[in-house]
Amino acid sequence: MNVRRRKISGIAVATAAALGLGTLSACSSDSSAAGNTDKLDVVASFYPMQYLAEEIGGDHVNVTTLTEPGQEPHDLELSAKQTAQMGEADAVLYLKSLQPTVDEAVAQSDVKTKIDAAGLTKLEDHGSVEHDHGGEGHSEEEHAEEGHSEEEHALDPHVWLDPVKYAEIAEGVAKSFEKADPDHADDYRKNADALAKKLGDLDTAFKDGLANTDTKVFFTNHAAFGYLAERYGLTQEAINGLDPESEPSPARIKELQEEAKADGVTTVFYETLVSDKTAKTLAKDAGLKTDVLDPLEGITDKSKGDDYVGVMEANLKALQSALGAK
Repeated sequence: MNVRRRKISGIAVATAAALGLGTLSACSSDSSAAGNTDKLDVVASFYPMQYLAEEIGGDHVNVTTLTEPGQEPHDLELSAKQTAQMGEADAVLYLKSLQPTVDEAVAQSDVKTKIDAAGLTKLEDHGSVEHDHGGEGHSEEEHAEEGHSEEEHALDPHVWLDPVKYAEIAEGVAKSFEKADPDHADDYRKNADALAKKLGDLDTAFKDGLANTDTKVFFTNHAAFGYLAERYGLTQEAINGLDPESEPSPARIKELQEEAKADGVTTVFYETLVSDKTAKTLAKDAGLKTDVLDPLEGITDKSKGDDYVGVMEANLKALQSALGAK
């Protein structure tokens, strides 16, 4: 992300890491810390990377994740323990530009296999949305640290929400695993092919399910769904920009209210890891419904699915309902 916001206490993260980092890999059969197993030890930066590592690696990998379930990944600050753990791993899988602290730690790490998901597909600029922080909750120092203008555009990191681009990343991850652990290359290839089929089926479901709708416009809390919208011929209008915690200006709210009427928008989507206050206020003022569209930055008890595919299927149903799919 090009925007640096409030930081989670290093002490809090360190405490959480000490209490449960080894158990964060929901699907891994081995919950030992990275570097201490006879498997390929992979550190994943956040859930979409963890899912790829587990699906492709299968029984041959031990996956730990740096971002706790329920933690907003953009805000991650690494503890000393997590940084050390990364250095002991066989591989690290991350998405450059999403989590600046992870980028810095990876750059300084001696880990042999560094897999940057952003380099395995093409990131795009989906434009920025005007956002006015209004000074609330932000010090002058934080504003200076953010250092961005209201006209600034940045490459959108949310590639995992497009099943086609996610599949491109998966293919690159598989090749890296095969190279890092050639003894199990055949299994990695087999698992990668199975994942490719899952993602291909998901792409077909979205393509068919959103082909004929009353409207193509949907409102979201922040601009996480640009790739998905572009893939399936939709238009995302975000209350905020790429920063999920920025505050929209009154002019932006008025603009969205007018657009809702013009384009037949029925629903304002919010997400589970970020406050829904602004989305619900806009919906109330404009007479719209609200629903969840999950950016899949983490799986929690509130997620409408147990894994990436399950949550994406729930997202498809939510979009079909909101857009009036035939």
